[in-house]
Amino acid sequence: MQSPVQSTQLPSLTLSLGRTAVISAATELRLDQAAQVSSEFKVLRTQEKAQLQGLNDRFASFIEKVHELEQQNKLLETELLLLRQRQTEPSNLQGLYEHEIRQLRAAVEEARHEKEAAQNHRDEMKDMLKNFQKRHEKEVLGREEAESRFVDVRKGADRAALCQVELEKRVETLLDELAFLKNLCESEVAELQVQIQFSAEMSVDMEVSKPDLSTALRDIRAQYEKLAQCNLQSAEEWFCNKMSVMTVGSTRNTKGARCKDEAEEYRRLLKARTLEIDACREMNQALEKQLQEVEENQSAEISALQDAIEDLEEELRASKNDMARYLKDYQDLLNVKMALDIEIAAYRKLLEGEENRLNLYGSLPEASFCHSGLKENLALPLQDSNGGIGKIHEWQAKDL
Repeated sequence: MQSPVQSTQLPSLTLSLGRTAVISAATELRLDQAAQVSSEFKVLRTQEKAQLQGLNDRFASFIEKVHELEQQNKLLETELLLLRQRQTEPSNLQGLYEHEIRQLRAAVEEARHEKEAAQNHRDEMKDMLKNFQKRHEKEVLGREEAESRFVDVRKGADRAALCQVELEKRVETLLDELAFLKNLCESEVAELQVQIQFSAEMSVDMEVSKPDLSTALRDIRAQYEKLAQCNLQSAEEWFCNKMSVMTVGSTRNTKGARCKDEAEEYRRLLKARTLEIDACREMNQALEKQLQEVEENQSAEISALQDAIEDLEEELRASKNDMARYLKDYQDLLNVKMALDIEIAAYRKLLEGEENRLNLYGSLPEASFCHSGLKENLALPLQDSNGGIGKIHEWQAKDL
């Protein structure tokens, strides 16, 4: 039979052995989880280190650029000081500069005068061009009128051709009718001749009394006198008409000569004006060609400048976009770093609290309670990389 002391020692011994076994199992579990967490934490740390290394490199490049700009600024300041010292020192360069300035001012004045002369010449050319354009418009209107008249004449010619064709057809029909009537007349004449011959044969035997020769001669003389009188009157009338015609013709000849001279003068003036018009047209073409060349050069320069401006604007937009992207990436990395620092601090505090609890409490229920409390306390509100409030994942708490 066991004593009460031994009976009380056995449960305490078994309880202590159970506690040690549970503690050793819990420590092994925590060590495995800690190893897994440490491996994942190493991966995160390597990624964070790479990101920080990239940011550090970029920051170093920015610092180098700043140093270079500071050095350039110092060089410019030294050059400015040297220039100021040279300006304060007495020198003979002022006279040379003044002489050069006077020459440049004279050249500018001469260029201004040349520019004014060129502008005046351009204005004169513009006025001439306007006059030529007006004359050209008048010529175009005259040409259009002539073309319209030509169209009307062509229409009249077409109508005349149609009338000619119709008249030719009518002539053919009339010729056919004339031939028919001629044949008819010939047949009628032949019939009449036959009738006349028949009547002549019938009247051969009839005798006719002889006429008086004296009366016949008197009648013939009277007829010849009348004929001579008529011929004399007709000759006088013809002479008078001829004289009037000759006088009218002489006046017409004088007028025709004068008109011929005027026409020759007008022809000469027209030839001179046509030569002037040709010269003005050539000058107009040359001026239009020069104006077109100037416009093409200006348009080419303007297009080149616009292309350069567009390229610069595109580069500026690209630079702004790159800078905004870099700033956003930098801000995101800073947020990630802050979140990681907060998580690391939270893990450190949780681990320190867990160690303190394990050191203070050695019993199994208390250890299990602390382990369960660890899982509950791991769900702390933290700042995530996007700036929102989140919780630590359960698998991270289990790994701890």
